[in-house]
Amino acid sequence: MSTMTHKGYAARVAYSDEDALFTGRIAGIDDVIGFHGESVAELKAAFIEAVEDYLAACQKIGRKPQKAYSGRFVVRVEPDVHARAVVAAQAEGKSLNLWVSEAIAARQMAH
Repeated sequence: MSTMTHKGYAARVAYSDEDALFTGRIAGIDDVIGFHGESVAELKAAFIEAVEDYLAACQKIGRKPQKAYSGRFVVRVEPDVHARAVVAAQAEGKSLNLWVSEAIAARQMAH
């Protein structure tokens, strides 16, 4: 599974061999917004159109569009994992937030 982004919205995309179709769904929001295309170019265009339609529909009904991610989240881990992460961050001269953010970004880039 892969992702694409537009205006801060991300979509999960997949290919259905059975239907010979690329499909996608905007991730991280409560509304269900799907799209599809027979090629990568069609899929990207359909995704952009889906985001733009979502934003226009929200404006039309006077509802604030849901943003997919705020950039802030709370993670609960075992105390020893927390302690090791703090030590690793301090050893690199970084805050725990920066260290975790970089670790997540590095993991994303690997996929």
